[in-house]
Amino acid sequence: MKRIFIIFLALTAVNSMMAQSEITDSVEGRQLNEVVVKAEKPQIKGHDGIMIVDLPYIIKDKPVSNILEALGYLPGVVNNNGMIGLAGASDVTIILNGELTNMPVQNLYQLLYTTPIDRLKTVEVMYTAPAKYHVNGAVINVVLKTPTPLDGLQGQIRAGYNQAHYGSYGGGLAATYAVKDWTFDLNYGLSRSKTWNHEETFSNHLFEGQRTMIEDNMRRISKSLNNTIYAAATFKRFRLTYNGQITSSAKGQSLSDGTLGSFTNNYTYDGPVNYHNIAMRYSALFGLTVGGDYTFYGEKRDQSLFHGSDYLLGELNKQDINRWHIYLDQQHQLGKWQLNYGAEYQRADDSSSQKSEGLTRFSGTTAEDVADAYIGFQRSFDWGLSFNMSAKGEYYHNNYRHNWNFIPQLGATYYKRPTSILQLNLSTIRVYPSYWELRNGTSHINPYSKVLGNPALQPYLNYAGQLSYIFKQKYVATLYVQYADKATVQLPYQSPDELSLVYQTINMNYKSVIGLNLNVPFNVGYIWNATATSNIFNQREKADRFHDIRFDNKKWIFYGALNNSFKFTQSCPVSLSVDFAYISPSIQGHAGLSGIWKADAGVKWQFGKKRSCELDLQANDIFNRWSPTMTINHAGQDYRMKVRDMSRNLKLTFIWRFNGFKPKNDSGIDTSRFGTGK
Repeated sequence: MKRIFIIFLALTAVNSMMAQSEITDSVEGRQLNEVVVKAEKPQIKGHDGIMIVDLPYIIKDKPVSNILEALGYLPGVVNNNGMIGLAGASDVTIILNGELTNMPVQNLYQLLYTTPIDRLKTVEVMYTAPAKYHVNGAVINVVLKTPTPLDGLQGQIRAGYNQAHYGSYGGGLAATYAVKDWTFDLNYGLSRSKTWNHEETFSNHLFEGQRTMIEDNMRRISKSLNNTIYAAATFKRFRLTYNGQITSSAKGQSLSDGTLGSFTNNYTYDGPVNYHNIAMRYSALFGLTVGGDYTFYGEKRDQSLFHGSDYLLGELNKQDINRWHIYLDQQHQLGKWQLNYGAEYQRADDSSSQKSEGLTRFSGTTAEDVADAYIGFQRSFDWGLSFNMSAKGEYYHNNYRHNWNFIPQLGATYYKRPTSILQLNLSTIRVYPSYWELRNGTSHINPYSKVLGNPALQPYLNYAGQLSYIFKQKYVATLYVQYADKATVQLPYQSPDELSLVYQTINMNYKSVIGLNLNVPFNVGYIWNATATSNIFNQREKADRFHDIRFDNKKWIFYGALNNSFKFTQSCPVSLSVDFAYISPSIQGHAGLSGIWKADAGVKWQFGKKRSCELDLQANDIFNRWSPTMTINHAGQDYRMKVRDMSRNLKLTFIWRFNGFKPKNDSGIDTSRFGTGK
């Protein structure tokens, strides 16, 4: 790591006087010019089972321009084509400034992509989030800077171009302003994107005692215009925020050639796809916090399938979701103990429908209610232990089922010296399926392949534990275990009753993972700054009834990465980066996935007055090897899919910061359960 050189003049004088009084003869005739103490800035701190990471320091020389890209450099975090994962956790929720905004995950990622690095203060990684955050399981809390009236109007303007198979481009404005007791934040992003995907499939289908090989070569093209808006106004202890994403001019097309002929599937959206969220929050001086938010999501998609120029069928999918959420939290300081308790309630009405050739496959409103109450404790002891623990009771109800859940959480940290920190986290989370998956709908990819809904799909419980050792506030080793009871999986299945390939999300018996993740940063002066990551784990997935077959698949899997950045001089405005990553062959259900690897490179150039301008050039997956081949050869199922996506891309970003720009943004997001394309 880059070292910080500090000259302690006062310490030099004290040391000199002490030396003269004790061994005067030994220093007589000598003159001490200065004492240079080389100190390394701590990257990671620990408290209450939480890792506090100085991410701005870690990525200062990296060619990243937004918070989404920066999160990939956190210890244990993997940024897989824009999807954030955390080693040792089945899933991770991103929140901002300790607050959850119920935003779909893709909307959240889009917002983080438009949020500048300069707003970032620090990041907290929690394998077990305290119940007061209203999030179960692992959390990444992005803490952003808060503006003051002395800062004036600050912000940055960004413009970028991304060349993959097709070109995409966009820009954004981020600004903040504070006056007296008021603080205002604005973040706007506009992007025109066009994507391309390619996959080859070979389905050796057993039907009526005979094998039929069905080959297919499919290309998918989609394009859209995305508007992302975040606005917030804070007055003293009251805050009002708006998060929105409007996707217009959206359309897609899949082109299929193979054994059954040539097919075209056209997807058009009748009007923009809308996501809107309005939230209010008030924090009282006596520890009470009360808040609520309202979310609307609307999508209407029309699908038309053609065989050559002949029309085959059409489907109209529509989804409107209205969701209300309220919560109340209370905190008391009882001596050295902190007591937390609270409750929340969420109501969602999913009005969805699917029509095909004038016939209604389903239509109606599904209501979902989730209510919970919790109590938690937090304490720090002088002898080195700090912990937080909570217990939550949750009630879940929808049109199909209802159940009670008990959700305990524990996070603890122990250290006598900052150079040696031990953390333990235990958590339980319930994972819910998307709203669209619970519908009894059918979406045709072509006459052979289709996607089915599953009203019988159940939420599943995931139990997780992590034991982390942090050495010298930068090296991290995490031993972890996960057990997901009734975990879900969606894989292709060759139907024995018809010549049809079915995709449907189904509950397995369980999925278990046990592994060890190592994160080791090192440096050679200021010239070479690197981080090596190694994650080795055993994964097992078992199902006694996956359609009409069973499987018990397990495998040892390795993930490795090496991130490097280089500078020519300590104050050089130009830095280079070269990153490598590899995943060994892995599994998904009864399928095997081939190993994949990639190499990325980039350059970052800061220039202008006070380096207010920045130019970033990134080449991702230079050799286009970050796409796997899926193989299924089990219980009569014989299927192979080779993904040939254009994951290689070249991205150029220009940034101009005005008035010193250094403040905050608040917002968080979860789209995982919205959308008709599941």
